[in-house]
Parts: sequence; C-alpha cells; structure tokens
Amino acid sequence: MASSNRVHVAVGVIEDANGHIFISCRHPHLHQGGKWEFPGGKVEANESVYEALCRELLEECNLTVQQACPLTVITHDYSDKQVLLDVWMVTAFSGSVSQQEGQQWRWVPVYELDAYPFPPANQPIIEILQRR
Repeated sequence: MASSNRVHVAVGVIEDANGHIFISCRHPHLHQGGKWEFPGGKVEANESVYEALCRELLEECNLTVQQACPLTVITHDYSDKQVLLDVWMVTAFSGSVSQQEGQQWRWVPVYELDAYPFPPANQPIIEILQRR
C-alpha cells in the first residue's frame, strides 16, 4: 500500500487535573473494534492537525481544547490499513465530557493504561506517557 493511502489521524491525549487520561472503547464494527483508544479522528483536506484535533474532540467528547502541544508522531502498518497518528497532549479544555458517539469511556491513571487492550499503533503513546 502506498504511503499516500496512509490515513492521517489527529489524536488527543487528554489529561485532567488529577493526571488521569481519557480513553474510550472503539465500537465493535470498526477497525480495531473493541479496543480502547485515545480520542481523535481523520485530518480533513485543507485542515491543520490542530484544527482537526479541536473539531474531533468537540464532536466526539464534547470538549473544547484550550491548550495542546504536539507529543509524538507515529506511523503504523496494519495488514489492512496504514495510519499516521499525529498525537497531541491536551492539558487544558472546557466542557463536560460525554461520549457523543455512544462508546464506553473513562478517566484512567497512567499506570493503569496497560490493563486495557489498545490497538498496536497506540502502544508507543502509552510508553511515552509512562516514562514521563
């Protein structure tokens, strides 16, 4: 698969005042369904990664990003899909979290992230968070 077919995704690692991280469970019918993830979504044409991040977190989680900075960029090749995860650390936001798309969600201490099954592309994010 050519890299031009790689799906570019803005990912938000949302941290609350207690240092807990927001995660949600992918719907079973989706790619990597049933696994937990950090919220986000595809970067649309003519949209910056930051704009995509803000749009996706508002649409998915009902959160307005007030402060975020780049954390890492990850490329991962699944057997059926290639992804480019543009990961941002969100440290200030407003709004009451609610999963607008009906997924399970929770706030999790960093040391408990290993207890949740994540897609392989998300493992480097967990490692970065646990080294902080």
